[in-house]
Amino acid sequence: MHDSSARSERPFVTLNCAAIPESLIESELFGYGAGTFTGGLKGGKVGKIEASSGGTLFLDEIGDMPLALQARLLRVLAEREITPLGQVKPVRIDLHVICATHRDLGSFVDQGEFREDLYYRISGVRIALPALRERQDRLELIDRVLAELCENESVVIDDQALKMLSDYHWPGNIRQLKNALQFALCMCDGRAIRITDLPDEVFPPAPGERAAAAAQPSPDLPPQRMVSLGHALGGTGEPDEREQILQALQQHRWVVLRAAEALGISRSTLHRKIKKYGLSEG
Repeated sequence: MHDSSARSERPFVTLNCAAIPESLIESELFGYGAGTFTGGLKGGKVGKIEASSGGTLFLDEIGDMPLALQARLLRVLAEREITPLGQVKPVRIDLHVICATHRDLGSFVDQGEFREDLYYRISGVRIALPALRERQDRLELIDRVLAELCENESVVIDDQALKMLSDYHWPGNIRQLKNALQFALCMCDGRAIRITDLPDEVFPPAPGERAAAAAQPSPDLPPQRMVSLGHALGGTGEPDEREQILQALQQHRWVVLRAAEALGISRSTLHRKIKKYGLSEG
């Protein structure tokens, strides 16, 4: 919105209201004069509001802004001027504000946790951003995030891995997607991300399956075989070892962590064996 506006050439200033301690957020927004604080900057500090004058101020997680500060922000929006901490003379500003929050501000107003007058002041245009799982352009987003992470390198995602990523419900939205792709890039060997490179969280949920697997052996993999396999992986019986690993992966739907637990080996060891034997779900 800032880039598409007449203010695009002016500053775009951001402040995460949830990431700054309540004792500091006022000075971050309004700034302070010289000598206001012990240990403060000698010449004072320009606040986020004044720094954004003529441009755009983005207040992220505004639902976490303290009530007392909400009153000051409302006055600034109404009067278009601020008074930095420790000063008397007000400063005129040209303010344009965009706010974001994951909270239901309407219910916060009803509970007295967010000022009603400020709520209507900032609610000129409201845009609900859909969760990643609700977006129809998930595949395009996956490609875009991957391209940003790879920069100048060319890495692709094979069809099986791409389907797994597309079908996952992504409770952490794009931040989680970025982390998952970063993990896959670290695990992949070469220029292609395969299903075995993905983090376990993106695989279909199996409530209690991991605990059950640790508590008792699978009926398809007798106890003796599970115990001996952990020792066999260090031996030289490669054909038998390859078959055991493949069976465990198939049994656990290629969720590497679950297969590693069943085999009695670490996940990193299993990844090395998968690459050694050229195993793939297809």
